[in-house]
Parts: sequence; C-alpha cells; structure tokens
Amino acid sequence: MKTQKGFTLIELMITVAIVGILASIAVPNYQKSVMKARRADAKGALVSLANAMERHYTETGGYCGAAMDSGVDSCGDLGGMDTGAPSIYPAQSPVDGGTKYYDLTIAAVTDNSYTLQAKRINPGAQANDECGDLTLMHTGERGIANAADGITKELCW
Repeated sequence: MKTQKGFTLIELMITVAIVGILASIAVPNYQKSVMKARRADAKGALVSLANAMERHYTETGGYCGAAMDSGVDSCGDLGGMDTGAPSIYPAQSPVDGGTKYYDLTIAAVTDNSYTLQAKRINPGAQANDECGDLTLMHTGERGIANAADGITKELCW
C-alpha cells in the first residue's frame, strides 16, 4: 500500500482556526497602534502650531490675527480673524498634505493667550479614538476634549 502525502481536512481546519484566533488578537492591536501613531503626529503638529503662534506674537505683539477669515474676530481688531483654521501654519494633521485625520484650529485667543485644538475628522479613521480631541494652551498645558469615559490627558499625551 502506498503512503499518502499531504494534509487531511481536519489538519487544515485546525490551521485555519489557529490563524483566525491569532488574527482576531493582532488586528485590533495593530489598529490601536496606528491610532496612537496618528495621535502622536497630531501632538507634534499642535506643538509646531504653538511655535508658529509664538513667532506670530514676536512679529505682531500679540496672538490675535493668526487665523483665516473663517473664524471669529474675538480681539476686536482689524488685523484678521482670531479663531478658526490657522493662517500661519497648515490647518491639518498630518501637515504634509496626506490623508487628513485631524483639523488644527485656534479655539480661543486674546492678545496674550491662546488655546489650540486638534479635532478628529468625523467620519474618519480617528473618529473612534478614545482620547478624543487634543488641546494645547499658551502655557504649555495639555488637555483632551470629547474623550471616552475614564480616559485622562496623561494617557493621551
């Protein structure tokens, strides 16, 4: 009698089951890592926008007027809009113009203070990020907004 070579159907089914179990563990972890990398890019963009705000302050004597004409003139001057998309830095993350995951905005501003925000694009790949939207103030204070319950800024920054 000849010996048979190859795999039996049961061996193939066991292999498929093992691969399925491993994939069910690996895919969510991979997705979390990708979200974390995109969040890190948004944090870097916020810090760079803060640097641009400081350059704007040095050049103009205040933070007012650093936004495009789509926001609010909260300072009451004629030097341009104060809140909304920044005119002094790219208004998205990533800043290189790739697929947009966060909108960068100047959320609040006076002549001597500002609050920057990286808002998740909804719908989008980051819409379900548990950390929500990221904020950065002129003092360097970091924060989060619209985060999932139990999530703190220390976990996200």
